[in-house]
Amino acid sequence: MIQILKVLVGSRSHGLATPNSDYDYRGVFVVPTSEILKIGGSPDHTQWIEGNIDDTSWEIGHFLFLATKCNPTILETFLAPMTNIEWPESANDLPILQYRDELRALFPYVWNSNDVKNAFIGYGLNQRKKFLDNKDGRPNKFAAAYLRSLYNAYELLTTGTFTIRIIDTPVGHMVKNFKEGNYTPGEVINECLKYQKLVEEAAVNNPKEANLEPINEFLLKVRKEYWV
Repeated sequence: MIQILKVLVGSRSHGLATPNSDYDYRGVFVVPTSEILKIGGSPDHTQWIEGNIDDTSWEIGHFLFLATKCNPTILETFLAPMTNIEWPESANDLPILQYRDELRALFPYVWNSNDVKNAFIGYGLNQRKKFLDNKDGRPNKFAAAYLRSLYNAYELLTTGTFTIRIIDTPVGHMVKNFKEGNYTPGEVINECLKYQKLVEEAAVNNPKEANLEPINEFLLKVRKEYWV
């Protein structure tokens, strides 16, 4: 396994961190092609470490598949600030750096308007349920994530990208207030429903399809490079 991308996500990338905030990382790794094709080959698609450091990585083929479904967490991984990777001694750094950059450059090709609408609204509704259910006694976290995800979807559909550092956006201080508990439940629901409607309208007014050809070309090139 060779990791080609690792990024910082969560409150420390959103500009909402406190001194007690955890570190959350996401990444992409490549399994040697020979391991995938051999008899009985079924390498892990996902690897994760949980605790004070939350570190989740996806195998590149699975990562790109989820990207074409517009999974919000996956799309965030394309844009989040990169962290340093401890390169294995046997690795040739140049191909890794090249493929890291080429992978991130695929972002405009992987998403489509309809799936962005459905995936981000679905993610937001999941956050709303956790907020209203007071899951883990952390409603503020889910209230903030509810608004952040919908605003990011609206940004993506209207500009072609979205802001990871949410504090720098027009809703940044409201998201911060939600995270700090400065809200009423009605304020959270009303603001998020406003952005859900904007997302639905933007998906209709800004239709866009994914382009799978450059994605497949890139993946095949990586599979050939990392045969063993």
